[in-house]
Amino acid sequence: MVKKLWTAWEIRVLVLISLSLQIILNFFGSRRKYIARSWIKILVWSSYLAADWVATVALGNLATNSEGNCGDNPPTSSHELQAFWAPFLLFHLGGPEAITAYSLEDNELWLRHLLQFVVQLGVTIYVYIQSWSNVNALTFLSIPVIIVGFIKYGERTWVFWSSSTERLRDTLLAIVDPSPGIVKFSMQAGFDEIKNKKQEMGKHELLDAHFLFKRFSRLFTGLMLSKQEAQKTIPYFSKKPAKEAFNLVAIELGFMYDFLFTKLIIVYHRLGLFLHYFNFLSIVTTLVVFSIHLHIRSYPYFLTDICITYCLILGAFVMEIFGFVHYSFNDWAKLIGLSFSMKAKSYKCGARIPFPSFLSKNQKRWSMSMRQYNLINFCIKDISTIYKCINRVAKLIGILNWLEKFQYLTWEDVNLELQEIIYRGIINAHEEHKLCANPGLGDSNKNLLARRGNHVIEKNDLTREGNYYTSQCDFDKSILAWHIATDLCYYNDFTKHEKADLDSINCKISRCLSNYMLYLLVFCPSMMSSGNGELRYRNACVEVKDKLKDLQNLESRNGWSFDKKWEMICEVWVEMLGYAAIHCGWREHGQQLAKGGELLTHVCLIMTHLGLKAQYDYDYIALTIDEG
Repeated sequence: MVKKLWTAWEIRVLVLISLSLQIILNFFGSRRKYIARSWIKILVWSSYLAADWVATVALGNLATNSEGNCGDNPPTSSHELQAFWAPFLLFHLGGPEAITAYSLEDNELWLRHLLQFVVQLGVTIYVYIQSWSNVNALTFLSIPVIIVGFIKYGERTWVFWSSSTERLRDTLLAIVDPSPGIVKFSMQAGFDEIKNKKQEMGKHELLDAHFLFKRFSRLFTGLMLSKQEAQKTIPYFSKKPAKEAFNLVAIELGFMYDFLFTKLIIVYHRLGLFLHYFNFLSIVTTLVVFSIHLHIRSYPYFLTDICITYCLILGAFVMEIFGFVHYSFNDWAKLIGLSFSMKAKSYKCGARIPFPSFLSKNQKRWSMSMRQYNLINFCIKDISTIYKCINRVAKLIGILNWLEKFQYLTWEDVNLELQEIIYRGIINAHEEHKLCANPGLGDSNKNLLARRGNHVIEKNDLTREGNYYTSQCDFDKSILAWHIATDLCYYNDFTKHEKADLDSINCKISRCLSNYMLYLLVFCPSMMSSGNGELRYRNACVEVKDKLKDLQNLESRNGWSFDKKWEMICEVWVEMLGYAAIHCGWREHGQQLAKGGELLTHVCLIMTHLGLKAQYDYDYIALTIDEG
């Protein structure tokens, strides 16, 4: 009984599941750019993997059904209508515009996706040919839907190829720059004049961001930067305040996300726009003709199949509308509009393409948060009864260590205070970088980029007092040592000072950066310069558990004031953050764009804009910045 029921409903259930997965990907696929929570990762990941599998299985079942209705067995009205579903499954395999690749590895597997495209297109055509045994209006109505499915799936396959590392280099080099006038102004006019001209246009941050993106996007493909590019962009970026600097790199990384993980490459192309208009009109036509067909058909279909067919057509219609709305308010669309406005203004024709101000205000381009993980909190954990039960189950299936770590993840906002302290540290390094940019100073520039807290120790004349675990040991060990020291100082001061002191900016940010760096070490070891972070962390957990009472009794030996001590600790963490940022590979930075973004990536791009990055084809940068 159950088997007969499943046989009758299998195709219907699979088709509805496929449609549901596509709706989920359309709605949440782009939101993972600025939501870093685990629930959206699990939702998008499971939907992304299941979507292709479900559509493929459904297509295979439709092909099997069509074989069973060949020869002496004429197709029933149910099979006739179900054969019309095959092109919509091909449409589903094309995926939404908001997400093509879940990770960068998907782009590198473009050949596999090409083979799948050819196979699934063949299966769809096979189902269509089998339906010719009883030619009717649906047979002809399937043709435009097959073409739409072919376009959607073909676009996805082409984007996989275009976003692969080797091809992406050529793609990024061929980007049309919509802000050539701004570049010209930056070379010929003062900064105040540039600012005034851009403010007349409105949304000038988009123009700034694209100017920088055009020149630095190649880093994500492993290409080097020229001296000329650095000389153009460093003066352009160095005078910006912290908030504007972080906003600019957020827009830039949003541009990069679109290239790596969405169909943006083709959406704003003339051919792409034409194809999308064609898809939309084809779907609307299909909806109208199918409705007319139902009224003139001599025998009725099952009501369930009619409803499913309407769901498929309306689902395709909604997905096309959703994609259009999404990309109409995208930063790229606004940039193109500003480009047209700038050209119109240059010709004094008065035309301007306006964008509602509420669409740009408070627009989230990344999560604006950083994860927090604390070693001592984990070591003295007090797990509730519910978690103990969960942990017993997790231990049985071998994920106990993974689950325990995630129980102690927290979040902190990347607020303006944090941005300003980080940016101040980067600017100070940039000022020293200008002094080091002299061939007569040997490898001074390389030494500057190798700092990871040792410069702060030397500046405060603490090198004679002992080993402070900066450049004398592996970077992961240095992070763990300073993480423990930061917590010990905090808890020691907790008994000596008032809460107002512990809420000071330097104290709060030191702890935030300390917990953030430990999170990167444990959960994102590929982003750190050494790859044995998790192993070192496990060993440290054992040591802290054994010696926690001794560590709690340690007293500060510096004799400094509270503020001076925490200022020094904060400076060390900013320096270590910068070291980790510039020594992380661009591929690892690119992966994080699809996970809500990382503060480390934004810091790396800011440092790169200021010349604090080793990925140049020259050893030193000679700069002359016009202060006027």
